[in-house]
Amino acid sequence: MKPIRSSRRALALVALTAVGALTMTACNDDASSSDTATTPPPAAPPVSSAPATGAPSPSGGAITPAAPTSAPAGGAASGSAAAPAPAGASPAPGTTVKVGDAVTIPFSSGSTKGTISLAVTSIEKGDPADLAPLNLGDKAKGLVPYYIHYKVTNAGSTDLSFTSVGHMKGLLADGTEAQDLLIIGAFPKCKSESLPKGFTNGQSATSCAVAMSPEASKIAGAEYWGDPYTLGKGVNWK
Repeated sequence: MKPIRSSRRALALVALTAVGALTMTACNDDASSSDTATTPPPAAPPVSSAPATGAPSPSGGAITPAAPTSAPAGGAASGSAAAPAPAGASPAPGTTVKVGDAVTIPFSSGSTKGTISLAVTSIEKGDPADLAPLNLGDKAKGLVPYYIHYKVTNAGSTDLSFTSVGHMKGLLADGTEAQDLLIIGAFPKCKSESLPKGFTNGQSATSCAVAMSPEASKIAGAEYWGDPYTLGKGVNWK
């Protein structure tokens, strides 16, 4: 393995095992980042946790395959949408709203608990050439990156400084889960950072998640599956 250099150029860490419950993205919001990135062998055991996005150098990325599913993510049949939540209530699992609409949901990060307003603001198609700095090689062959941009607003009374709002996943055109691209370090095309200092009531910040689509399909929606939701039973934007 080549020595890791302390540059901002992202290196690749490719996960080859099935995701299952996606332990890599079931996020370690409060876990400290590891000092090194290790490429697992092709026949790796179950996926271990990856450092949180935005961790200090060294940097890299990991493609995580979507867990096999017989129904579209969100728990609804393809082409259907759950009814919106009543005003003032948290959206029910499987709720689908339009891209640009905000939902108010409970949020927790370790011992920090609060309330946020969350909205997927756009889903942008990228270029496979964007991935060149990650050195993913054949692991990204036939895949196109999409950038899920979202806005977070503190809607509660708890200071959420330095917490991270992740657990954002892409949905393919048929409603099934897309592969993730987890990036450790800087990736200018899709910046994802912890919430800033002084993130109190009314403060807003933007973030981004990368989803990978086969060339024959596209990323047509996004799902937030952080606590109190679970993967496939979260809040969806389409």
